[in-house]
Amino acid sequence: MANTTETSLVNIDKEEISIEKAEDIRAKLRQEPEVQSLAQQIDVKNQVALLEFGKEPAQEISKFSDRILSMMRTNSVTDSGAMLSQLGKIMDRFDKNDFEEPKGLLSKIFKRGNSMIEKIFKKYQTLGGEIEKINVEISKYKDEMTKSTITLDEMYENNLNYYVELEKYVVAGQMKIEELKQLIPQYEAQAASGNQMAQMELDTLKGGVQALEERVYDLDMARMVAIQTAPQIRLLQRGNTKLIGKINSAFIITIPIFKNGIIQAVTAKRQKLVADSMSELDRRTNEMLKRNAENISNQSVEIARMSGRPSIDIETIEQSWNTIVKGMQETKQIEEENKRLREEGSKRILELQNNMKRAALSGS
Repeated sequence: MANTTETSLVNIDKEEISIEKAEDIRAKLRQEPEVQSLAQQIDVKNQVALLEFGKEPAQEISKFSDRILSMMRTNSVTDSGAMLSQLGKIMDRFDKNDFEEPKGLLSKIFKRGNSMIEKIFKKYQTLGGEIEKINVEISKYKDEMTKSTITLDEMYENNLNYYVELEKYVVAGQMKIEELKQLIPQYEAQAASGNQMAQMELDTLKGGVQALEERVYDLDMARMVAIQTAPQIRLLQRGNTKLIGKINSAFIITIPIFKNGIIQAVTAKRQKLVADSMSELDRRTNEMLKRNAENISNQSVEIARMSGRPSIDIETIEQSWNTIVKGMQETKQIEEENKRLREEGSKRILELQNNMKRAALSGS
């Protein structure tokens, strides 16, 4: 078999393998001593050798195709999709309302204590931890993508080498077919003259040409697979490179910033709530001090007012005296009225008695 590493025999642009370039490569390969030697080694009488002509590079191309399909079907893509979906769900739990000033906050602070602060802090502390886990997994996935890109580059080089080997066998086979077809008219003429040996050689030659054409066709199909595999490998490499760049920019950088932003927001929120609590406490303390000072002042004035005057006001004494005098006067008037009424009653009783005496005397 030909050497699979000496691609320098033909000047090939490694960034491009195409059908158009293949024609130029084939033309150059016809001048290569290695290819000419392969053509001379072909024995059309050995059917087994013809069937295995170019077997090794053809098999390697098939293996490369399987490896490409395996990489395209790898579970890493599915795993990355699951990770991104999980990351999306985690980020959906971020609620900006947690960091906005709630209505009636100051009135709730003393009722709820630190429970509201701790609840927010624990929520985003847990959220940050979950994001960190996803970040680690995505970083691992990026490393896998990097290794995959390196592997794809090696595969591209190997595919290029085996492609050149296939081209060598295809060109050698075509050169041998052209050589054998030039011999057919000679054997046909000899067979037409009744030469039985020539007829047998002619049949063998035609059978060999047909078998070799079929084998070259198979190798040509394998060559086409190699040509198609090259851009597939490059597409996978470019896709990996773009994903790695996206991971670096959107995840390796963004996730830590997002996580740190959450921590800063939670810390700032906590400080704000504590500051508001202290401000409310100061306000209430000042109000209490003002009320206490006002109460003490009012009490002091009242005490001073009470301590600076007699226990009984002169007005009270005067009013009491007037009430007593008035009562005495009213009592005197009532007694005089009662005396008058008694005197009048006594007079009337006396008159009644006198009338009764006179009536008695008149009747006797």
